[in-house]
Amino acid sequence: MIGTVIETERLILREPTLEDADGAAEMLADPEVMAWLGGRTVPAEDVPAVLEKWILRWDENGCGPFSVLRREDGRWIGRAGILVWDVRTWTHATFAGSGEFAQPELGWALASEHWGSGYATEAARAVREWAYSDLGVERLVSVIAPANVRSAKVAERLGATPGETVELFDNGPHVVWTHPR
Repeated sequence: MIGTVIETERLILREPTLEDADGAAEMLADPEVMAWLGGRTVPAEDVPAVLEKWILRWDENGCGPFSVLRREDGRWIGRAGILVWDVRTWTHATFAGSGEFAQPELGWALASEHWGSGYATEAARAVREWAYSDLGVERLVSVIAPANVRSAKVAERLGATPGETVELFDNGPHVVWTHPR
């Protein structure tokens, strides 16, 4: 089964598969990218486990990170999608497990060679539209480290507004940006 697919002018977003390992390995091994995603790079042998976690999020929540592919050549360039936080602890969660404390987050990460191309904004905008229309999400946020200027610029381009600062369970203080409907 193919699952959920979103197409934009330049991108195809689809549910991740284990076949994404080669493309994902490049991004997950890049210290510049991973500085914003928990701070640790992922060795190649652990990439399938990361993809399995992304696939599990889809199974548990009906949403998760999409693999972002460049339409022109099918190249895997990153991920963008919906993660679920439990706001009591700011840990990754499920809708079922967190109930009223579940907060969907619009997140994105691209291999650094694709930064500055507008792909993150294009992918995030498409995922946001999908989350509001197909998932029925009421409130959508992005949780961004204060020093992550590039992601803050993407959030601004998307019309999101910065709000409270929260302490993530594994990555220190982050600003909660709220997206418009």
